[in-house]
Amino acid sequence: MLRQLRAAYHYLWALGGALYYRFPARALTVIGVTGTKGKTTTIELINAILETKRQSTAIASTLRFKIGDRAEPNLLKMTMPGHAFLQRFLRQAVTAGCRYAIIEMTSEGARQFRHRFIDLDVLIFTNLAPEHIESHGSYEKYLEAKLSIARELIRSRKPAPTLIVNGDDRVADRFLALPISRVIVYRRRDASPYVADEAGINFTWRGKRIHTRLPGLFNLMNVLAAVTGADHFGVSRTNIRRAVEEFALVRGRMERLEARDINPQWPNFSVIVDYAHTPDSLREVYQTFGGRPTIGVFGGTGGGRDVWKRPVMGTIASEHCRLIILTNEDPYDEKPEAIVNDIVRGIKRTPYQIVMDRRLAIREAFVEAKDGEMVILTGKGTDPFIMGPRGARTPWDDMTVVREELTHHA
Repeated sequence: MLRQLRAAYHYLWALGGALYYRFPARALTVIGVTGTKGKTTTIELINAILETKRQSTAIASTLRFKIGDRAEPNLLKMTMPGHAFLQRFLRQAVTAGCRYAIIEMTSEGARQFRHRFIDLDVLIFTNLAPEHIESHGSYEKYLEAKLSIARELIRSRKPAPTLIVNGDDRVADRFLALPISRVIVYRRRDASPYVADEAGINFTWRGKRIHTRLPGLFNLMNVLAAVTGADHFGVSRTNIRRAVEEFALVRGRMERLEARDINPQWPNFSVIVDYAHTPDSLREVYQTFGGRPTIGVFGGTGGGRDVWKRPVMGTIASEHCRLIILTNEDPYDEKPEAIVNDIVRGIKRTPYQIVMDRRLAIREAFVEAKDGEMVILTGKGTDPFIMGPRGARTPWDDMTVVREELTHHA
């Protein structure tokens, strides 16, 4: 009964917001992006490409909220905020004269009907990996939440709602089986031949050779998602190529810094800050720099959820790092020491340290780093707070702390 009341509460908020703000999505071209990984990078790439058409865009993502030329960081710790936030955001985009709105759509948001009554023109599905299992109840229910976002295309009043699917993903067939009349599939082979390493990716798409500074094979799939979407909207392939080649980075996603660029007294090591918070993502980040000795700094992501993945992430780190430094991330109401101890159970032979103060953990990693090595900080990206018990928030930004520690300690 309580579950039904909660569902009704969230549904009514979604409906009420759409009615109050007069269904603003109908006055915009709305692109939704869903999946476990790559959503924010894909959104930023799509935005960069669309802006080559001199079109005004709006973005709602984990990273930021943008309407036209105005943008602010997302400090809410929610990708899809509730209480009609998205309907109000879309109405503001309409008022500001935006043509496109690009929205990051999550399974947690779908559980609370925050995807409802948003008439989509396009939905892009990037991939699916186990996450939020405790929250949803099972992997199948997590998948079902993602599929419910795709079903919103069936309800859309837009003239040709389109589903764009990563055909290489393990659950692609579940999306392709939905009764949606227009479906576009992209695959890694669409970029062949390609070469990806820590300096970027060279690939071929629609007969054009393209270089992106985004590193790693996983970013190739993000680029393919974005260019497939832009191609669908009629952006010229010349403009697509130019935008991809000019695109530099997404903050907190494989964001890189050279220690000596900040302070020449440090050894010649590199620092990477990345949001990776699933086993697959952690492995992909490490593999991108697989030829270099690595110090991994992480803390198992949020407390109270996905306990199963903690030892798995410990095992992955031990396969790729010469040293692991375990630290605090977002424990919420769980004891951070318990989270770290779960990770330790998966570490095989690799030396590790436990430094619960995240700033001190970063400092210790820099002290241990040698010429030519990587220090890779994962799990936070641009998250603006470390979340503690009873909703406590400690302001935080990994890269800001990295710069401070490199500047003041050597």
